[in-house]
Amino acid sequence: MQRFGFIVHPLELDDMTRKFPLSRRIPEHWLETMLRYGPPVKVSHITGITSPQGAEAEGWFVGCLLTPKQMIELPESLVLEKIIRSARKAQALGARIVGLGAFTAVVGDAGLTVARNVDIAVTTGNSYTVATALQSIRYAADMMDVPLQKASVAVLGATGSIGSASARILARNVNHMVLVARTLDKLEKLAEEISASHGIDVTISTDVAEACKQADIVVAVTSAIDTIVEPEWLRPGAIVCDVARPRNVSRRVAETRSDVLVFEGGVVKVPGDVEFGLDFGFPPGTSYACMAETMILALEGRYEGFSLGRNLSVEQVDEIAGLAEKHGFRLAGLRSFERAITPEWMAKVKENARKARVLAGSR
Repeated sequence: MQRFGFIVHPLELDDMTRKFPLSRRIPEHWLETMLRYGPPVKVSHITGITSPQGAEAEGWFVGCLLTPKQMIELPESLVLEKIIRSARKAQALGARIVGLGAFTAVVGDAGLTVARNVDIAVTTGNSYTVATALQSIRYAADMMDVPLQKASVAVLGATGSIGSASARILARNVNHMVLVARTLDKLEKLAEEISASHGIDVTISTDVAEACKQADIVVAVTSAIDTIVEPEWLRPGAIVCDVARPRNVSRRVAETRSDVLVFEGGVVKVPGDVEFGLDFGFPPGTSYACMAETMILALEGRYEGFSLGRNLSVEQVDEIAGLAEKHGFRLAGLRSFERAITPEWMAKVKENARKARVLAGSR
């Protein structure tokens, strides 16, 4: 039996009240203080993961009790210490590898400091997150009749670990790319590299709104704690893949733009009769890709740091995609704000986009 741990944290205070109903009675400022000083907790025991290759795995969700806002605002050293303590909790439970979920993979140096301070392997899950996001985009583009080789793609957060790898791989198939981030010199370097390697037209921008307005496909992978993509910025028929947690895409997009397809990247079917013991808003037996990467490495017996630091390679993404296929992990369709996207839904979006373009052309 292979064993792993995965660190989760509340994306907002409401997540705490759902898991621990008694916390509803505590004033918010008291609850935030309790989270700041509270120890890591075992959230649940994960069972039933079974590879077609015959390997089995069990694991534990371990709670690092800080919200994204706290992780951004509190001293980095304090936040890292809490993450390290959570990883050690996973180790004490029996895990031989631990995955860093959501903002625990963003703080500091993307897992390198955590890995140096525990006696088990550490991964962020970013490689498989990229792999499944790109699978989702290809599937969505096919369903929406958007030819990738003619598409313009905006990558928001392009200089980050996930963003840069996503941009490099998408550059194999698309016509034009807009790279968006806050630091121009990093953007220029990445743009030059992609243009030289793939011969496509690459532009850079620090303006999210303008980049979205140019794009047939938007890939949102920033570490912003608030939403940054608004409905007014998107073309009819735009495909928007939101890989970030917390979300980069405003819920208003789903509520007001029936001619736009917005979905979360990286929803994965896990092999076996899986019991997570935690409701994170997905159908039974499915998980985030970052969680799945930790499970895949455990099933493979690869107890090593896999996705660590800011320099995620294309080779890593390709390798973890191959291991996922070997062990029976697969894309579980698309989801948008806790709802499954059906083929009928996509057909309706496509028809609404056609009508919106006709209307715009008649004005």
